[in-house]
Amino acid sequence: MPKISKRNHTAATGSYRFGDFELSPSDRRLTRRGKTIRQTPKSFDALLLFVRNADRLVRRDEMVETLWPDAHVTDANLTNLIVGLRKLLGRRSIQTVSKFGYRFSLPVMGEPGVDPGVYRRFAEAKGLATVRSLQSMSEARDLLSWCVAEDPQFATAWAWLGRTYRFLEKFEGRPAITLELAQAALRRALAIDPQLACAHHFYTQLQIDLGQARDAAVRLVRRVAGRRGDTDDFAGLVHALRFSGLLDQSVAAHVRATTLDPTMVTSVPHTHFLRCDYAATLETYGQTRYYLDAAAWAALGETHRAGRLLEERLASQHLSPLMSGLLASLLAVLRDRRDDAVSMIRGMQIEREPEVLFYMSRHLAMAGDATGAARMVARAREEGLTSSTTLERDDAFASVRKTTAFQREIREAIVNERLTLSELERAGLRRGLGE
Repeated sequence: MPKISKRNHTAATGSYRFGDFELSPSDRRLTRRGKTIRQTPKSFDALLLFVRNADRLVRRDEMVETLWPDAHVTDANLTNLIVGLRKLLGRRSIQTVSKFGYRFSLPVMGEPGVDPGVYRRFAEAKGLATVRSLQSMSEARDLLSWCVAEDPQFATAWAWLGRTYRFLEKFEGRPAITLELAQAALRRALAIDPQLACAHHFYTQLQIDLGQARDAAVRLVRRVAGRRGDTDDFAGLVHALRFSGLLDQSVAAHVRATTLDPTMVTSVPHTHFLRCDYAATLETYGQTRYYLDAAAWAALGETHRAGRLLEERLASQHLSPLMSGLLASLLAVLRDRRDDAVSMIRGMQIEREPEVLFYMSRHLAMAGDATGAARMVARAREEGLTSSTTLERDDAFASVRKTTAFQREIREAIVNERLTLSELERAGLRRGLGE
């Protein structure tokens, strides 16, 4: 971890910085290399809206509501504003996302109240974190730890630090990196900025891991129903609704997220998998691949292809014991080493991973261990994940579905899902999903 030094209080800036420009909200002033650039009030407000939302798409209707809250305007007004900003900043400074809105393309390298050096390291850390490899996440964690030590009020850095802690605990399995550290960092971020969208998104993932999917879903539904939510909130709902067994609603949340921002990546491949739509799973699965595509190919009957993928990943990737066990147990089942698969799963230490427990229950069912499969499904439910749709439809459970214990789990899942749906509808689920 980088050496922590005392914060340089004199270096903090009151401006956003991007390229050769600085934008000062308090002074309502745009400068380029120290020279003031004249702007109309609407042009300044539009640029400030873009810069504050540099990581996401700004919808056309959001721009109209912000810039002309009490007036009717035509598309020409908005188009002229964008053309003017491009002349000012450069032709490629603002990207048009056809039919949806615009995205600010210039990297923002500073924000008001944050030391420029701190922000540069934060931007570097954020880039590393989006790569989502173990090495890049470790490097991002160290940089973010330095950032929050330098600036304890840097809410966004706290949020991303919480994200890196959780990722490393989950995929690297290092005991020194705990769930409590992730929770503390994310709570600090929300205490500093209660409306910080990325903190809400990352905290949703953490709540779900703690078995609080229903609480997370209620919080996010209230945000989106009250029009305070954004694409990150809908992406979080994809996750929370899936864990609550509300798979159709999870897909609907994905549609809303990608309608607002076509580039948004959500966890919908896992939702498709639980819906037994394996073609959609493969179609939507991202570039960082561990388990799900292999499991989908196996479910489609392509066991040789699935086995080859699993063997390659077990041989070439640095995996945590959890991920290694998940891949190896499925491979053992596919290679007809059923006893090995059951023994492997029984010997694993699985904590706070209800989705992994659910996937492992499929492996046990495929290996013919009906008792073990039912027990693991029950444990997944107790720790926060339920899916009656999967239990009733997935062919992996075909050999154990009619047992008494398994039928009891199906009934429990249905009851839990109905209770959650009722609570979410009272919170505004239909309105939030645009139904």
